[in-house]
Amino acid sequence: MESASSGLVERWDAEAFHTDEPLDRSAAQALPIRTIAELEWKGRAHTPRMYLPALSIVAALVILIGIGWSSRWGGASFADSMTGQRVVVIGPMTVAILALILVVERLRPAQRRSFFARGYRQDALYTLLNASLVVPLVVALSLSFADVAHKSIPWIVVPRLELLPRWAAIGLIFVAMDGCNWLAHLANHRVQVLWRFHELHHSQEDMSVLTVFRTHPLIHVSYLIALIPGIVLLANGAVPTVLLVAYAGFVAFEHSNTNLGFGLLERVFVSPNYHRIHHKLDGPQDVNLGFALTIWDQLFHRAVFPTEGTIRTNTGLPGRPLMVEQSGERPRHLAVLLAQLWGPFRPLEDRDDARDGHEESRPFPMAEADVVRP
Repeated sequence: MESASSGLVERWDAEAFHTDEPLDRSAAQALPIRTIAELEWKGRAHTPRMYLPALSIVAALVILIGIGWSSRWGGASFADSMTGQRVVVIGPMTVAILALILVVERLRPAQRRSFFARGYRQDALYTLLNASLVVPLVVALSLSFADVAHKSIPWIVVPRLELLPRWAAIGLIFVAMDGCNWLAHLANHRVQVLWRFHELHHSQEDMSVLTVFRTHPLIHVSYLIALIPGIVLLANGAVPTVLLVAYAGFVAFEHSNTNLGFGLLERVFVSPNYHRIHHKLDGPQDVNLGFALTIWDQLFHRAVFPTEGTIRTNTGLPGRPLMVEQSGERPRHLAVLLAQLWGPFRPLEDRDDARDGHEESRPFPMAEADVVRP
């Protein structure tokens, strides 16, 4: 099975210039050098300066939101939906959960890091981006997708089932939603255009609870399928906001820099030690894809359970194909943010050049000041 980095990120090797005709070295000694330079220049001149397939995600987003806007979000209140989404992302309960997990990270860390490590500061920047700009984007996408689904495939909506208790319907929605998230997550690792947006999340070398926010805004297009269970069973019970907050908090917890496993419960629920393997630097990253439940990984033979050797493993992307805050003498947080957001649109050869330039430095990924010595 190919790893996420080798199976999804293609590497194009430049072919060396050669000729079968013998050359007079004294007369044509400089010719190959000049010819190679000309070939390279012509090749770059005809190479797109953008990874064009990434524009398909932008097009899907624009079209979907355009449909939702024109239909006035299917009659739903955009303001009320915004309020609900903000409660899930940055509401008082969410903030309290995140604060508690930050304390646990200091008490039982998987890797010792400074409280102001570069990666933590970068994730805080992504948290602000999500709270300010990504929330309305997700709301617009969600309302538009739900409206399109209701109008184009209305038969998927199950009518009220008298024999199905509301709590059972909500439970089914949660399990099915987690399964859809697993499927979308797998696609993000196996489909190259989606991986280009998802790899930003895997670039983190200082894992923390805030790493859950380290995502490209456009990646949410791929996770819209997680709304389908709620649409199907809407007449039988809507998921309360408090449960959505609990689900989001659980997913955030598994990203934390916490040395904590769940023992036998890990056969059902994702723990920080379990999910850290998914972000492992020197191994396949298309394993342990579960959001809250490990059952999907086990069903499809993608579960790798933690051991003593994986608990404190380094995380990140081999070769650093994306600019990261740990790679320079200074973190340059804003420049890194902009470079990472533009990353999915960069041509493949630009990414290969970046990876090759970091091959030697990558075994020492952490800034010295960010590592806390025992």
